[in-house]
Amino acid sequence: MEEEKKANFLEEIIEADLASGKVESILTRFPPEPNGYLHLGHAKSLCLNFGLAQKYGGKTNLRYDDTNPTKEDTEYVDAIKEDIKWLGFKWEKELYASDYFEQLYEWAEDLIKRGLAYVDDQTQEEMRANRGTVETPGKNSPWRDRSVEENLNLFREMRDGKFADGEKVLRAKIDMAHPNMMFRDPILYRIKHAHHHRTGDKWCIYPMYDYTHGQCDSIENITHSICTLEFDVHRPLYDWFIKTLGIYPSHQYEFARLNLTYTLMSKRKLLELVQKGLVAGWDDPRMPTLCGVRRRGYTPEALKMFCEKIGVSKRDQLMDIGLLEWCVRQDLNERSNRYMVVSDDPIKVTLTNWETGKVEWFDAPLNPADPEGAKRRVPFTGELLIDRADFMEDAPKKYFRLRPDGEVRLKYTYIIKCNEIVKDENGKVVELKCTYDPMTHPQSGQWRSVKGTIHWVSTAYAKEVECRIYDRLFTEADMGGIPEDRDYKEYLNPESLVIKTGFAEPALLDDNSGIAVQFERVGYFKKDPDSTSERLVMNKTVSLKDSFKI
Repeated sequence: MEEEKKANFLEEIIEADLASGKVESILTRFPPEPNGYLHLGHAKSLCLNFGLAQKYGGKTNLRYDDTNPTKEDTEYVDAIKEDIKWLGFKWEKELYASDYFEQLYEWAEDLIKRGLAYVDDQTQEEMRANRGTVETPGKNSPWRDRSVEENLNLFREMRDGKFADGEKVLRAKIDMAHPNMMFRDPILYRIKHAHHHRTGDKWCIYPMYDYTHGQCDSIENITHSICTLEFDVHRPLYDWFIKTLGIYPSHQYEFARLNLTYTLMSKRKLLELVQKGLVAGWDDPRMPTLCGVRRRGYTPEALKMFCEKIGVSKRDQLMDIGLLEWCVRQDLNERSNRYMVVSDDPIKVTLTNWETGKVEWFDAPLNPADPEGAKRRVPFTGELLIDRADFMEDAPKKYFRLRPDGEVRLKYTYIIKCNEIVKDENGKVVELKCTYDPMTHPQSGQWRSVKGTIHWVSTAYAKEVECRIYDRLFTEADMGGIPEDRDYKEYLNPESLVIKTGFAEPALLDDNSGIAVQFERVGYFKKDPDSTSERLVMNKTVSLKDSFKI
């Protein structure tokens, strides 16, 4: 009997809230800032917010945190929706923080009228210097005791565009000596004369995250606002605004963010890689973006399996990317079609006893997991290509691939024997002259066992393929732990992309499965959008070899 899985701490909270009647139904939200593309860290948050709502019969809103017009764009808005749909999630409402700008402004005026907010003329440097430290209290702004009337007039003039960027800010009046530095008169609004992707030029003042997020949750009646762990220090301020304004009591809960080996998930640094041309774009298959891993061949099912495996915790930890690759293999192994592709510096194999011009077609399963399922037709002739790694002239005793006077089975077909080696003027092996045993036809012949089986393609029918071999983008496992005085770009892997020319059996060109296929004995590959009718481009998704232990 399968052991029942123990609830994680978020599930325990939700179950308790439902049982006690604290909430009648669950409403979560996914609140991305549209200033970049979603990455693997967002996948964990998506699986949590949407997954928890689904499990407990609730709903999830998609709400864009669009309060920084200089960095946001509709390109990112559209890309985020595409990624969420690809993962298989459906949001209840599509909302924007900008939908609530008028309400947020009214609440800010309410705080001013109650003596809980003021306009400050200090520069950023002055505010930073006067904020104090963990050990020492901050200093009050010289503008902190302005009258309510003056603050209201100045704030309205800020909205009307009478001041330059950075000339003034609106701050909450809380406590400059508070032990939680988030409470030391946080900024509520700053001036930004910038065009907004939705509101245009209507606004030139924009609310800060800490003033916006909780109130947006409250307006939407979000029951469980689930954030990553770095926001736990923000939670008391989140609660303070909601309580002070007397609005719906949404509550924030924090979980550990996803950190992966050999990976960076800073949108700022990922943007720099794109802008400097160090990768081919946000959807470069080496990038940890969802559009990047989608192009590489990762599946939504594999990502969801990975998020389920890593679980939910309250402590940050570095996860082995090998687990993610294991999940990709598990999913693709069950569903992907198989084809033979030779791409490792091919060697020509000539069958000297094959009838000239003869072509024999073999039926091979598209997926061995379903041997009675769909088949593909593989042409066999007297001239073939094999990977160079499948032949060794001076082979050790336990080498079971092709060797002089040795035998192997060509997958799905006959046993062949290497009789003669042909070399070029530099001593490189360029051709193997072999004979095939016609009595070893797998369907009608006599069974004879050999230890080695290798893949191959028929030269006359081979289709040229560009194989993009992707590896990890960085050479350092813990990219979050590199010294601050080192440039993260120093750790870029120069071998993260190697391009090879491969030769595929013709059936590969007709594959319309939409998911990565398996190059037999090599790995999984996904058709790239760069493919044309004249040239097929395949991205390596993940190798077949799996050293990860689960």
